[in-house]
Amino acid sequence: MTLERPIAPDPYELLPTVPSFTLTSDDVQNGEPMDARHAHGSTGGDNVSPQLTWSDFPAETKSFTVTCYDPDAPTGSGFWHWVLVNVPVNVTQLPTGAGGAAGTDLGGAFPVRNDYGEQGYGGAAPPPGDRPHRYVFAVHALDVDRLDLTPDASPAYVGFNLTFHTLARAVIRPTYQIKE
Repeated sequence: MTLERPIAPDPYELLPTVPSFTLTSDDVQNGEPMDARHAHGSTGGDNVSPQLTWSDFPAETKSFTVTCYDPDAPTGSGFWHWVLVNVPVNVTQLPTGAGGAAGTDLGGAFPVRNDYGEQGYGGAAPPPGDRPHRYVFAVHALDVDRLDLTPDASPAYVGFNLTFHTLARAVIRPTYQIKE
């Protein structure tokens, strides 16, 4: 079996253009390989979400949504690793390991199910031997206090709602690869 295929576009290049703001992390860097602790347990990783901090978002921002998406998954639709919705505007950082929001006061924010079928962060797990995958961590600044969603919403449905409420977006794109 071969996994040769074209490189998928960046997902945000396919949506309406919005301004950017600042997103930084103590754990992951743009274009750099992630540590195995951010990989899925099925690959020997610790399944720990990275620390994220954001600033310089529009003054009219009312809430945030945090997502992690792998456009390089060999699925035809990519792979959603994390979707955390309804993060209050006064929360501008997530500590390492906040992926399930358990034990972290996020003012009513909650994760929806990822493509593993779990609610919370699901770490990187590209097929062994495949090229490095991009993990697009994005913070979306929204024009509403909360999205009218439940934890059972699909990532695609969240994305649909984000398209109509995103004022600005900040992104970090680390990579991960499992060598054969």
